[in-house]
Amino acid sequence: MYAITIPEPGGPEALVWAEVPDPVPGEGEVLVEVVASAVNRADLLQRQGFYDPPPGSSPYPGLECAGRITALGPGVAGWAVGDEVCALLAGGGYAEKVVVPAGQLLPVPEGVDLATAAALPEVACTVWSNIFMIAHLRPGETLLVHGGASGIGTMAIQLAKAVGARVAVTAGGPEKLARCAELGAEILIDYREQDFVEELAKATDGAGADVILDIVGAKYLERNVKALAVNGRLVVIGLQGGVKGELNLGALLAKRAAVMATTLRSRPAAEKAAIVAAVREHVWPLIGAGTVRPVVDRSVPMPDAAEGHRALEDGGHVGKVLLLVPGA
Repeated sequence: MYAITIPEPGGPEALVWAEVPDPVPGEGEVLVEVVASAVNRADLLQRQGFYDPPPGSSPYPGLECAGRITALGPGVAGWAVGDEVCALLAGGGYAEKVVVPAGQLLPVPEGVDLATAAALPEVACTVWSNIFMIAHLRPGETLLVHGGASGIGTMAIQLAKAVGARVAVTAGGPEKLARCAELGAEILIDYREQDFVEELAKATDGAGADVILDIVGAKYLERNVKALAVNGRLVVIGLQGGVKGELNLGALLAKRAAVMATTLRSRPAAEKAAIVAAVREHVWPLIGAGTVRPVVDRSVPMPDAAEGHRALEDGGHVGKVLLLVPGA
């Protein structure tokens, strides 16, 4: 088969479409013939040499895919050869074939074509596990999403709106904010021109956000705590603004607030399977009903994955960038 390899870390040009050995499914795994994958920030870090795959996982980038099952490993039940699926991966999505633990498979949601389904697993699992399973966002609460126009952001807006929460977002520029508003965001903050702490306070009569989903990290830590409501929950899932920040514990105590930080890729298979099962139960019906939908900015051929990486690095995209396997 062919896959995107990284012979040497570097810029987008480091991604090389090359022939590699076919993977073989083991106990509890299936082999998926990939139709499409999607670009995630973690892929950019892996390409640069900053984010190695977990031990034992595929060396190729790609944290999600969609395709068809072509073989079942021992002990797999509930799936059959020929099933169209999408999957959460620890790596290996940028390839013609990938091995997937059966617990990380999802059926393609009703009303979504197979290639577009590749835009769903990583964002759906990230958003549901962090906003709902960890931060327990409830109807009537306010959610602040940093990077509202990203793949994570566009899913977070829709899911929070679907459960009856009020959504605030930060994004860069009026065009991205307009797209966020179309998805259901009510409080629109241009982080280039406005201070999100001040704008959120104005929009909530000083109450702040009950839950904040943050991809920035250290740079926003102090301001995020200021923006939290009493009993608020800050969930950090990205470190685009650095890894070390100063935390005012007094401010946290005064608000009876919590700061949590999580990753998805390195979790044990059993934890991932539990998240995938929850997504299938709670999110897939919303997608099937059209209440929530994947947001895809563009699709590029997988051999040209460098173009997809440049799109994320340029920051002009809204939603996901897909990589399509030639001829699939």
